[in-house]
Amino acid sequence: MKSPTINLNVGKSTLPMPILGYGTWQATDKELADAVEAALEAGYRHIDTAHVYENEKVIGDILKKWFDAGKLKREDIFLVTKLPPGGMRPEGVRKYIRRSLDLLQLDYVDLYLVHTPFGFKDVEGDLHPTTPEGNIDLDLTTDHLAIWKAMEEQVDKGLAKSIGLSNFNICQISRILKNARIPPSSLQIELNAYFQQNELVDFCKKNNIVVTAYSPLGNPGLKKLFDKLGKQIELPNILNNPTVERLAKKHNKSNAQILLRHLVQKGISTIPKSTNPARLRQNLDIFNFKLDEQDLVDMNGLDTGARLLDFLIFNGIKNHPEYPFNE
Repeated sequence: MKSPTINLNVGKSTLPMPILGYGTWQATDKELADAVEAALEAGYRHIDTAHVYENEKVIGDILKKWFDAGKLKREDIFLVTKLPPGGMRPEGVRKYIRRSLDLLQLDYVDLYLVHTPFGFKDVEGDLHPTTPEGNIDLDLTTDHLAIWKAMEEQVDKGLAKSIGLSNFNICQISRILKNARIPPSSLQIELNAYFQQNELVDFCKKNNIVVTAYSPLGNPGLKKLFDKLGKQIELPNILNNPTVERLAKKHNKSNAQILLRHLVQKGISTIPKSTNPARLRQNLDIFNFKLDEQDLVDMNGLDTGARLLDFLIFNGIKNHPEYPFNE
């Protein structure tokens, strides 16, 4: 199985990115190593990670193993990683892309994203520094334009083939677009059938920015994180939605395949995460059928505007002037 590609705008040319990739958030070292092996075997060639996931070394080890064995060439893989909130200053961009490349054992990444529009204090060895009161230790001096200029430098140096954003709102993206020498090629956001973000998606399409959806299945594993943090929350179960179940039966596909097909058919890249080899293969097997016009109408009608990841698990985050969800 192989994913079709979608073209990223990188100035005077385009860069093909597999529209369906493999997400790696919230996977442990051994579990992730086995899952990345299974993903590569299944045919995934787009892998998404981030420095704050603390799993770049694991991914790098597996990729090196495949490269050394001649099973893949570097150009066969589209690798995405992200600048951590603690690196939200020009010198942080330079520091953390080098650190990510060292961990990944690569000379360049295909796409480097600014992970969040807000910044933390850069405390060595602590990606989520907190004050004694338990609040996140925020850096309130975040300068997006200076940070973006440093991001552009990484393209000039050949350390990133393309650059983009994650979790930014329309106002924040517009500010960068007005001042960018190299415009953002991609925006990664929470997006699924219950949270379709149509205004933001339309804005990105008008500005030639490819949208990538994280949590495309509603992130059923998120409850573990909230439980660990002592946060009691009821998560909506998109996978069991009656409309999704009906369309799965109609097309003889799984519920997850319907949710993923809905996104890619609208030109939205998506990065589902699973550590189950069978589900990994199943998630990639969505390019041999299409939802018809009424199916799309029904799926579009599921939008409730229900955001799951608002970053409020970080105490005090709404006090940052660049908190993105105050619009």
